[in-house]
Amino acid sequence: MPRHPDGHVFYRAMEHAYPLIDHGQGVYLFDTDGRRYLDASGGPLVVNIGHGVRAVAEAMAAQAARAAYVHGSLFSTPVLEAYSRRLAAHVPLAEPRFYYLSGGAEAVEAAVKFARQLQVARGEPARDVIISRWGSYHGATLGTLALSGKASMRAMFAPMFRDAPHVEPPYCYRCPFVPAGLPALSAAGCRACGQACARALETEILRQGPERVAAFIAEPVGGATLGAIVPPGGYWPLVREVCDRYGVLLIADEVLTGFGRTGTWFAVEQFDARPDLLVMGKGATGGYFPLSILAARDADVETLRAAHGNFNHGGTFSHHAVGAAAALATLDIMEQDELVARAAALGGLLGRRLHAALEDVPAVGDVRGLGLLWAVEFVVDRQSKEPYPAAARFAARVCARAMERGVLFYPGHGGADGVRGDHLMVAPPLIVTEAEIETIVDALRQAVLDTAQETP
Repeated sequence: MPRHPDGHVFYRAMEHAYPLIDHGQGVYLFDTDGRRYLDASGGPLVVNIGHGVRAVAEAMAAQAARAAYVHGSLFSTPVLEAYSRRLAAHVPLAEPRFYYLSGGAEAVEAAVKFARQLQVARGEPARDVIISRWGSYHGATLGTLALSGKASMRAMFAPMFRDAPHVEPPYCYRCPFVPAGLPALSAAGCRACGQACARALETEILRQGPERVAAFIAEPVGGATLGAIVPPGGYWPLVREVCDRYGVLLIADEVLTGFGRTGTWFAVEQFDARPDLLVMGKGATGGYFPLSILAARDADVETLRAAHGNFNHGGTFSHHAVGAAAALATLDIMEQDELVARAAALGGLLGRRLHAALEDVPAVGDVRGLGLLWAVEFVVDRQSKEPYPAAARFAARVCARAMERGVLFYPGHGGADGVRGDHLMVAPPLIVTEAEIETIVDALRQAVLDTAQETP
């Protein structure tokens, strides 16, 4: 039977047994029974500076003791202003300005509302369409679900939202534009489709009517829905060119990929195409406080202000002082310990070790990633790329096996066709050591072998 520590709480996974976590330290979590877990996915790809960092907890406590909450429409705080100045040095936008909220979905909502208001301010009130990609994830609210391309989360609620048009993602392993019979491709060698995944955006803009399209939103590197899909080299420059041609704003959703996860401060830096708007979350505070951020260019904020007076969006916990304190302390640690460069270096090691350990495992179809953001996709047959049946719950069972060994991964499902397709994410905190990487890879290999042996 599932273990429910408190009879008054219900959980997302209602059949899962929930151990009670007592504390965390570094890359490890410890439950109340004394069991240790190596957090090889940083929770849902959140934890970047590690667990149990006292400097962050102390900064939050100090700010809470001074002023825990002020109304974001009436006041600012020194810590929020200080953090914004420091963050600006790392964000790939010209003279960025920041709008603070709680979760990633809220920041995505802010981005699309900003895009709409900016287009109206520019004298183009017909632009109310946001284009996104299949296989994406932008949040669980009805607005962000309409943008997301994750079939399993959308199906129940689709009648309740105004859907957004979607284009195919740069999913090179299962490229829908490559004729049958051609060999498997990777982001590094994706040529056969001629960047059709990027050109599909122009096709969709023309289908919708260029005068109606306000923005295109995408993750620079795919997140957990498809599993760390890295676009081919020319993808983002071509997307930028298409957006510029038709006056469409480009929104980079870096809620998952930002703050060093891919080996640069923001993933889009690696693809030679600057966005107009950038959305951040997760790694901003490393899980210590729920904080998300919309970044916009100063010139665009001023255009909106001149036309509308105010930004028509808000939230009770926007511009939160304790969140800013947590983010500033997290940024201090990332800079002082050079964690972005560490993610780049150790990410290369993690990728090499995953490839070496899993190359002879028949159930592994693809290993892909960037920095300390990696995914392993599972298949019944490597040649045909046939996915496991959804009912087999292959990735979830691999994660359960690994958890028995004290290592935590993050499973994903439905990547192949919306129902079938299994992968898991490997994304440890940026403080992970080489020895801990060896433990992660060894546990994963054995968990996959055990699960495949049990699967008919």
